[in-house]
Amino acid sequence: MCPDCDKPLLQCSCDRGSIPSSKDGIVRVGRETKGRKGKGVTIVTGLSLGLDDLRDLAKGLKQKCGSGGTVKAGVIEIQGEHLDAVALELKAKGYRVKMIGG
Repeated sequence: MCPDCDKPLLQCSCDRGSIPSSKDGIVRVGRETKGRKGKGVTIVTGLSLGLDDLRDLAKGLKQKCGSGGTVKAGVIEIQGEHLDAVALELKAKGYRVKMIGG
């Protein structure tokens, strides 16, 4: 939800669909299995990009990993456990990356 207009981010009209970012400028890469019947996905959060740029980055990461994925509510989800590959690719693009989770 957009904090300014209280609409879903995909329907936000106040900032043309930009996704709110984390305040510290660090991109976090982690693994999640909740709600996926035990199958793991790689989660990328903390990116301060607009929706179109976020989708383009997700597309590049999916191609790099050879996997599927999506963008949901400002979070990139890559199917499978590709933490190292995603972190290396983001570092190569100039982002400060932090691995989260166990």
